[in-house]
Amino acid sequence: MTNDAILAKYGELGRDIREILITEDQIRQKVLELGERISQDYADKNPVLVGVLKGVLFLMADLLRVITIPSEVDFLAVASYSAEARQRGMVRLIKDLEIPIDGRHVLFVEDVIDTGLTLGYLLRSLRDRNPASLEVCVLFNKPAHRLIDIPLKYKGFDLPDRFVVGYGLDYNEKYRNLPFIGVLKPDVLKGKT
Repeated sequence: MTNDAILAKYGELGRDIREILITEDQIRQKVLELGERISQDYADKNPVLVGVLKGVLFLMADLLRVITIPSEVDFLAVASYSAEARQRGMVRLIKDLEIPIDGRHVLFVEDVIDTGLTLGYLLRSLRDRNPASLEVCVLFNKPAHRLIDIPLKYKGFDLPDRFVVGYGLDYNEKYRNLPFIGVLKPDVLKGKT
């Protein structure tokens, strides 16, 4: 199927996309590769996979389906602050973990990492709970704006410094359901659609 046919399938959402950067098949293959590596590395460790709602839902679901070892899953949720507060790494936790992680092997699963400030804060908070190990798996890495170093044990794709949507990534709560990563048309970002 051509990119034009794929975009047409998604109607209004598809018309807002300028180009597809990463296809559904590429994402599916990368998630499978990540799941295979995680299954090997965490064999006999019963890891807890932790993610932040909402964007990570798609990755977490797909990743759990390809991981072949026993594992548990839990989620955090953070409140949105102003852009200035986010740039300073201010995070307000509105949903905490329900599974105790003391002595557990924890894999933090993230859909996208940009500045790293929010993730840095969350990782410090999780380390204070004394997990046996704490590693990061990210599907989409955007290193152009990184402000702090985040060690990534598992990484899918490096993204260019462009605003992208799809596969959990949104713009004004839209486009998460697109199965690919696409670049929005400039007029959409300016609110002219």
